[in-house]
Amino acid sequence: MWELLNNPPATEAPLHRNARLTPAGRLLLCQRIEAGWPVAHAAESMGMSRDRAYVWWRRYRVEGVAGLEDRSSRPRRCPTRTKASRERRIVQLRRKRGLGPARIAGIVQLPASTVHVVLVRHGLNRLDRLDRPTRAPIRRMEMTRPGELVHLDIKKLGRIPRRGGWRIHGRTARPRTHQTRKAAIGYAFVHSAVDAYSRLAYSEVLSDEQGITAAAFWLRAAAFFSGCGINIERVLTDNGSCYRSGTSPPPSAASSTPAPGPTDRRPTARSSGSTAPC
Repeated sequence: MWELLNNPPATEAPLHRNARLTPAGRLLLCQRIEAGWPVAHAAESMGMSRDRAYVWWRRYRVEGVAGLEDRSSRPRRCPTRTKASRERRIVQLRRKRGLGPARIAGIVQLPASTVHVVLVRHGLNRLDRLDRPTRAPIRRMEMTRPGELVHLDIKKLGRIPRRGGWRIHGRTARPRTHQTRKAAIGYAFVHSAVDAYSRLAYSEVLSDEQGITAAAFWLRAAAFFSGCGINIERVLTDNGSCYRSGTSPPPSAASSTPAPGPTDRRPTARSSGSTAPC
């Protein structure tokens, strides 16, 4: 029974929230019947009907433990399924023109709900999950173990002055005082390191993106991942100037993990136009 719980089959269907028994409970039911319990008594002890208990008992006798798994309710054949030619037409309209289900439905002469089902089947139902230039599904980096690849990136954000900026007050009506003219608003730089397997992230908001700042951040990020039990093997960057700089980190930030050096100038594994680290 424990082996069934710890090693479920790869094709196991998810249990619905109102399921009376799990596969392990069904196995226990059948084992009690094998031990000589009447089916009605075994069903009552498991809180289920006698008719359903007979269903699991028949499956167990014919198929063994494998027969106690949930089966998909999907029919073996569906004569009314949308034709492959129409599905290709829907996918083409979505990728090339970025049309929604309602507009595509008018072109292919199908209900909008059917078009939506087709888009979900091909992973094209959400435009924010598609690459903007090609409208192809975004492929995220996937590794096999923590620390195999860590992605470094920097996001530059403009600071917002107190009492709001020009988007609130307008460029002409924005209050201009001696203090606001004297103080520079500037930018904030969010340095981030993300593990491509666990998606564990370490971020800091720093004042610049110079080489010494990036190197010191990397040492702190490496110490953070090491404290979480992650041994970093490779690092991926966008070949920014701070990552290609020869500046050494300050002596106070000494660490056994070296700062990332220049990376290959070939195209990286990033296929999305998004600024997200991964």
